[in-house]
Amino acid sequence: MERNLKNVLVISFGFLFLFTAYGGLQSLQSSLNSEEGLGVASLSVLYAALILSSMFLPPILIKKLGCKWTIALSMCCYIAFSLGNFYASWYTLIPTSVILGLGGAPLWSAKCTYLTIAGTSYAEKAGKNAKDIINQYFGVFFLIFQSSGIWGNLISSLILSQSSTKVEISEEDLECCGAYNCLTDSSNTTELAKPSNSLIYTLLGVYTASGVLAVLLIIIFLDQIKSDQAETEKEKIETPSFWSTFLATFQHLKDKRQCLLIPLTMYSGFEQGFLSGDYTKAYVTCALGIQYVGYVMICFAAVNSLCSLLFGKMSQFTGRKLLFALATVTNTACIIALLLWKPHPKQLAVFFVFPALWGLSDAVWQTQTNGLYGILFEKHKEAAFANYRLWESLGFVIAFGYSTKLQVYIKLYILLSVLVLSMVTYGAVECIEAKSSPGTPTATKKENGGALTQETHM
Repeated sequence: MERNLKNVLVISFGFLFLFTAYGGLQSLQSSLNSEEGLGVASLSVLYAALILSSMFLPPILIKKLGCKWTIALSMCCYIAFSLGNFYASWYTLIPTSVILGLGGAPLWSAKCTYLTIAGTSYAEKAGKNAKDIINQYFGVFFLIFQSSGIWGNLISSLILSQSSTKVEISEEDLECCGAYNCLTDSSNTTELAKPSNSLIYTLLGVYTASGVLAVLLIIIFLDQIKSDQAETEKEKIETPSFWSTFLATFQHLKDKRQCLLIPLTMYSGFEQGFLSGDYTKAYVTCALGIQYVGYVMICFAAVNSLCSLLFGKMSQFTGRKLLFALATVTNTACIIALLLWKPHPKQLAVFFVFPALWGLSDAVWQTQTNGLYGILFEKHKEAAFANYRLWESLGFVIAFGYSTKLQVYIKLYILLSVLVLSMVTYGAVECIEAKSSPGTPTATKKENGGALTQETHM
């Protein structure tokens, strides 16, 4: 096997094992650690740490340790989060969430740098176009990586469904499910349906083992980048300096289009945070039980992956405006339906319809927004995508931060308001673009959308 391709596969399967654990654990946080909102608070802290991490850690760690050891060290930060869940409390989960957040940005930056260097190196030897090889490597990576959402949630549902205590949820308890959930009593059914400690420890043991396997794969099988290769890429990593990069991120806000895209970028964090933090708890866990959370999130992940691939190809024919309109209509319909729907175990199929439609919309928000940034700010991509990570992560922080303080219907109204504002400001961006450059192509660059999509998913 060609050596560079072997390294791409090692990284891909390493990330697959790591995010099989993290993805499944993130989906369960609001249900598994519901006491005093510990689970969603940990996710809020996690994304706040990610914002800080993305501003200064990646270039420093990659410069000092190299890509291989930056990836291995950052993966250990994710394992720490799994270990923190064994004895979940404010003293274990919050610190490990900070550790994971700090490790998130270096992990993704080192991965992108490694695949770029590997692709460039092979292209030079084979006399091929470097961009084509790099895109091919990223394609292989995401083909393998994106299935992690399915495997992680499948593991959680298979293990948690082994619970011997099947609790029948009363009609009275069902009244506390859905948009008008009872903040004071909403934990009752969750507590009753919570699986035994032995099952939880089994699940966390599998997730921790999966993370450890990821680290071992990287340490044993991933080749260190040769010094001459690293030197050719060093300028891209070291320059600009931390302070110039930091300042460039905020100087980019002088661009009116960037400011107008902030609501749309933050909405991406809001809508993902609602699905994994509120829908899983107030609808799925409350009415069906925690063992169904994994199956529901598998539905979301599968539709999301398929639609990301589909919309990436469709955009060159339809343009991004039509896809944004499709996502807006779909998301709006879901929000209104969730406001009206009273979840009941007899309506099992409906629990899967919402995440499927949500996955369709999220595929548009991720691929098209990333592509939009790549097209609008082609000359300042680094500062533009730094803003993307900053504002989306802030959306996550806010969504998880108020998760336990507000009833679900209020959060749905907030979601709807931000969505409407996002489309108004996005429309303004399109108007500005139409006036300044009428011939600007609307086709989305798939590689921009694909690579950055999962980066913001942590």
